[in-house]
Amino acid sequence: MKIGRRASTIQEPKFIQPETIRIPEGDFLMGSENGAANEVPVHRVWVDAFALAKYPVTNREYALFMEATAHPPPAFWGEPKFAHPDQPVVAPSWHDAVAYCDWLTAMTGKPYRLPTEAEREKAARGGSEESEYPWGDALPGDHRGGRNSSLSPVGTEGPNGYGLYNMSEGVHEWCADWYDASYYEISPDRNPTGPKHGIRRVVRGGSWRHRIRFARCAARSSLAPEKQYSDFGFRCAMTIA
Repeated sequence: MKIGRRASTIQEPKFIQPETIRIPEGDFLMGSENGAANEVPVHRVWVDAFALAKYPVTNREYALFMEATAHPPPAFWGEPKFAHPDQPVVAPSWHDAVAYCDWLTAMTGKPYRLPTEAEREKAARGGSEESEYPWGDALPGDHRGGRNSSLSPVGTEGPNGYGLYNMSEGVHEWCADWYDASYYEISPDRNPTGPKHGIRRVVRGGSWRHRIRFARCAARSSLAPEKQYSDFGFRCAMTIA
């Protein structure tokens, strides 16, 4: 009896759960005396345990979100310079990043979200409390960026002491908090979540198109939540009960 070829049962995934790293509870010194005015005063902060994605969200992952939800693509989507599946997705707004986390939560039943600013800095430090960068105090020799530079796939910088990649280089990453340049003067010392109101949201991490493409662990930046730029992205955090 002739047996016909069976149709393939392999299906494309509907979503990709990020590989996450458990960041242990504990305190750390947040801020820096060697940076900008918005990084002081240096203060000790306690952060409860949480999980953080090993890498920023990639084009491969974000494409599944758009396909499943009919969410509009971010600016620059499909441009050859930013189209590699393993590059970080660029130009999602803060609202897009939150929508992605909410969708992933609905798909998995796990509480995904954006990290707080304090969580993001603690994670970037990798357990080394006073280092300027995730790996130490000195910039690597190849630290130059610029508009003619290229955005590398995820995994090109790291791992740090927690096993996280691209905490200093690649794209700025949205955080959950509203931004206030003087927030450190009034920040609570346990699980700070930023001011209750604001105009801009906190972003952390480096930028492929900055003159120096690596960011210090304590470096703070911000952007209006509706903006979409080619050096902005995000990674998912997850609450641990």
